[in-house]
Amino acid sequence: MSQEIIHVYFMPGMAANPTIFENIQLPEDIFKIHWLEWEIPYKNESLSAYAKRMTEFIKHENVVLLGVSFGGILVQEMSKHISLRKLIIVSSVKSKHELPKRMKIAKYTKAYKALPTSLVIKIDILAKYAFGKSAVKRLDLYKKYLSVTEPYYLDWAIKHVVCWNQEKPIPGVIHIQGEKDAVFPHKYIKDCITIKNATHVMIINRFKWFNKNLPKLILE
Repeated sequence: MSQEIIHVYFMPGMAANPTIFENIQLPEDIFKIHWLEWEIPYKNESLSAYAKRMTEFIKHENVVLLGVSFGGILVQEMSKHISLRKLIIVSSVKSKHELPKRMKIAKYTKAYKALPTSLVIKIDILAKYAFGKSAVKRLDLYKKYLSVTEPYYLDWAIKHVVCWNQEKPIPGVIHIQGEKDAVFPHKYIKDCITIKNATHVMIINRFKWFNKNLPKLILE
């Protein structure tokens, strides 16, 4: 008797398009990969309402949801509206307590409102916020991944990262974090699978690790 196919939905990070997953390969006799893309939020749309709207793109039952960075926050919110086989976050956080100090300060000072996203979007600024300062050195590579540059979306996304109010981790979430993540530093993260020397962009440059280990993480 053939095994039922497991559908795995991938959600990219803030401002990124799903080509960040182009090198992720899972055994096709067991898994079917689906890429999700960012929608432009409605005016004043809450993160919870946005997450519920995004579940409309999930076309199968009992799926695996994997999200990267802000996409990891989003899939956690989506999991509150649908039943999942597995919830996996990469280069992300499980609660507001894992956010770095600079983001906590930005929340209380409302400094995030001063970011110049309403001006002409510069890819170097966007790369720094989406991938970390070191990404600026590799702009040509990241230009193809950072395609969601609508200012309203960026304002909305930055606000909902900084102001995410989740108190406790969702039970059973699998958290994979790079040891040298500059956006969500490893020192603030608890209960995760640590990838040695990996950065915030490990879904791109450590894809071989994911290809090797995701199947067993999903099936266990």
